[in-house]
Amino acid sequence: MSAENGPVAGLGGDTVAAVVRQWQAVRPDIDTGPMEVIGRINRCAALLRQAEDAPLRRAGLTRAEFDLLGALRRTGHELTPGELARETFSSGAAVTKRLKQLQERELVDRRPDARDRRVAHVRLTDAGRDLVDAILPEQLAYETVVLSVLDGTGQRELSGLLGELLAQLEGRLGVRRG
Repeated sequence: MSAENGPVAGLGGDTVAAVVRQWQAVRPDIDTGPMEVIGRINRCAALLRQAEDAPLRRAGLTRAEFDLLGALRRTGHELTPGELARETFSSGAAVTKRLKQLQERELVDRRPDARDRRVAHVRLTDAGRDLVDAILPEQLAYETVVLSVLDGTGQRELSGLLGELLAQLEGRLGVRRG
């Protein structure tokens, strides 16, 4: 790839590199640099989701359900379904459906608001808290292994760059930052 067509870093044996080479063959006039970055982010995310969901599947949870439980655990207090939707980047309808399933499994409790019965407050049950606490170390151990291909400096650099990109994207899309 020529310098005017964008970055070449990592253009080698990964699947995105193959796609870029194909585009270069049919459209040598386009800059594939953005594709090289975004394509790799998307591919990494998809592969990480497939592998990291194994502990969740063993626990009978979907990623989305674990995200709801995790939001309740990490905030340490009750949340409304609307707050959970914002915390997990989910639609209200999806959160309502997931909460119903989690309540049936006795992992969360819902109680109506004292002032407005249309509003519910959701909290983890002891079983829900214990489940999150049991799964989280396994998740983090998996992530440690995945990231071990990068040394500490590489991990910090990647984290910093992704953090910059995420902050810019969230700012453009008007996403509330934690």
